[in-house]
Amino acid sequence: MVPHITQSEFADKVENVSYPVLVDFFATWCGPCKMLGPVLEQVAAKVDDVQIVKINVDEESSVAEKYNIMSIPTLLLFKSGECVAKSVGFISEGQVMEFIGK
Repeated sequence: MVPHITQSEFADKVENVSYPVLVDFFATWCGPCKMLGPVLEQVAAKVDDVQIVKINVDEESSVAEKYNIMSIPTLLLFKSGECVAKSVGFISEGQVMEFIGK
């Protein structure tokens, strides 16, 4: 299962790690976000060298503001703590795999 993280966990789980992390910025009321959830679960089951986490923009708005998240779902790919790629809107499993370099 893709874990949900909070603002207080963001630095330890995303910004201060050496491995790649894919962050899904979502909201519970967002239709495309609900569609993307199972896709990310499938990707998480297939890859073990990229951590995937979710962050609720309604509950953790300061993180969304920090990374200028204007639309959801938004995926940010972090490598060595730096945001290196951004994808906005629903994407398929194949597109997620391509986005993370698999």
